[in-house]
Amino acid sequence: MILEMKVPSPGESIKEVEIATWLVKDGDYVEKDQAIAEVDSDKATLELPAEASGIITLKASEGDAVAVGAVVCLIDTAAAKPSGDAPKAAPVAEAPKVEEKKPEAPKPAPVAEKTYATQAPSPAARKILEEKNIQPTDIVGTGKGGRITKEDAVNAVPSMGTPTGGNRGTERTKLSMLRRKVAERLVSAKNETAMLTTFNEVDMTAIYDLRAEYKDAFKEKHGLGLGFMSFFTKAVTRALQLYPDVNSMIDGQEKISYDFCDISVAVSGPKGLMVPVMRNAETLSFRGVEAEIKRLALRARDGQITVDEMTGGTFTISNGGVFGSMLSTPIINPPQSGILGMHNVVDRPIVRNGQIVIAPVMYVALSYDHRIIDGRESVGFLVAVKEALENPVEILMNGNPKKALEL
Repeated sequence: MILEMKVPSPGESIKEVEIATWLVKDGDYVEKDQAIAEVDSDKATLELPAEASGIITLKASEGDAVAVGAVVCLIDTAAAKPSGDAPKAAPVAEAPKVEEKKPEAPKPAPVAEKTYATQAPSPAARKILEEKNIQPTDIVGTGKGGRITKEDAVNAVPSMGTPTGGNRGTERTKLSMLRRKVAERLVSAKNETAMLTTFNEVDMTAIYDLRAEYKDAFKEKHGLGLGFMSFFTKAVTRALQLYPDVNSMIDGQEKISYDFCDISVAVSGPKGLMVPVMRNAETLSFRGVEAEIKRLALRARDGQITVDEMTGGTFTISNGGVFGSMLSTPIINPPQSGILGMHNVVDRPIVRNGQIVIAPVMYVALSYDHRIIDGRESVGFLVAVKEALENPVEILMNGNPKKALEL
């Protein structure tokens, strides 16, 4: 029986996927539920398991875009599993046959294959190249077999060359479906929203002091690092509740507001930028935030993120500081209306109690859709985040760090 394997639907909005990698070869024997391919959708990379055991015949190549429901391979379920341990029959000796030798016909001399790549350009093309002082080897011909035509010579531009004689090779690779979708969404965000960015700075001294005092006990108790993200997530969810317009989005001529905070966290995965979502982040403790971020980051790194885990966020946090970014204007993640950009922490002079002191300072940025969020809400939101981060014990921990950290 020949089983047709079709592309399953990764999600309601996904109509097409791309064959990223075949994990088996044409003609291989596969077991049921064995991963046979990795497919890229516009949101995640998913594994395609075999629906039955048998000999597989591939019907699509790596890099092909195939519609959901299309046949990508056939599995011959009647084929027996090959065994490498079956005893081989001994060869039967045959009596030698005496054959009359016939004179061999003389073999024709091999003719060198004619390739235009090794031939000189056409006379007209050569003359033009000599006038331009361009070597034929510096041009890729478009004529038959790669021959340089007169038009190629006319369009050729002299290369500046490299004094050191270094390589100047180029490589062209197809963008993955995920990367193409990210590009489309970024351009869409720039073109379809009235995006503005407001900035502020955060004195991180209080958070540094808390982490220095409790990170070892937190690690020992929970098996998790006490990072910046739990503080920022708690500060953001509090600010979203104070300024609900930032936690809203536009749908046509209507505004949708949420009484929950699903925080998207931008992480860099092997296939590009991914934005998994922490559901109901406003209900999570410091330990809960750190555990969920670690879980999602590992799944993104291993390419195991599902479409559901990347859908439905109401606000995004992006931490460019892990790559050393000092300041940036993050781009909104549609259809959301706001995104907070974190940056690196640098010792800077600040004024504290009338005195100039050196403190660890982070610049923060809020990009927002001005169609739905006014200046008062955007600035007030970012100030609320700043206040919570600079006074976390009172604002985020109710004056009891040990209880808040579950120590």
